[in-house]
Amino acid sequence: MKLRITHETGYKYETPARNLVQSLRLTPSVSEGQRTHEWSIDVTGGMRGPAFRDGAGDWIEGWTVRGPVEEIIVRIAGFVETRDTAGVLRGHREIINPLTYLRETEATEPDDALKALARDAQGSDGLDLAHNLSRSVREAIAYAPGVTEMQTTAAEALALGEGVCQDHAHALISISRIRGLPARYVSGYLHSTADGSSHDAAHAWAEIHVSGLGWVGFDAANGCCPDERYVRLGSGLDARDAAPIRGIRSGFGDERLNVAVNVEEMEQ
Repeated sequence: MKLRITHETGYKYETPARNLVQSLRLTPSVSEGQRTHEWSIDVTGGMRGPAFRDGAGDWIEGWTVRGPVEEIIVRIAGFVETRDTAGVLRGHREIINPLTYLRETEATEPDDALKALARDAQGSDGLDLAHNLSRSVREAIAYAPGVTEMQTTAAEALALGEGVCQDHAHALISISRIRGLPARYVSGYLHSTADGSSHDAAHAWAEIHVSGLGWVGFDAANGCCPDERYVRLGSGLDARDAAPIRGIRSGFGDERLNVAVNVEEMEQ
């Protein structure tokens, strides 16, 4: 599948920001499941700084904007060819030991309810267990936009019984780590949901490290493993760690955020 992706993230400031520094994880991963063409990143009024590939294999770019500015827009555009690898992340070079991803964060710290959910899942091997853990999260947390926030933890989403893809990923990561399976948060794009309806926002899922296979993706929100509809950007211990855009600014006042994403299938 050949996908054309455009993604704009706009920031408007109540009072002009004097200076901004951003770290962007917005370049698709290098793996057997996807190949990138004509990918561009632009920040209005920005200066591109150092760029590097981190230990997890993600491409990181630094940008700075000298103010005062009242608004900046981060624009991404390009084409990605994808193919179905049954969720297995093949050909992705990284040097971080998978055991690193057994470490909990505030977003994934388990409570008694998450521990009980983890214990209830069974599996004949690591892969079967991972599938059943993902199924358990899908059954326990219904998809409901607007119920949770960026700061909502896995425990809070499970208690609500509702959430979005971020909450499904955090809950799956949490219960996988309880069962001794390294797990991490993945940010990216999705062309369409499992029922074929269009998806007009950035997406997130979890990867679980399975002995003999390596990292395998699980999208509990849609009840599937990532296939050719998915484009992987980067990963981290949780949503904050894997955020596509991270930054700091000097100045005061509130900030308004606006995001527009379009993922369109192109003719082969």
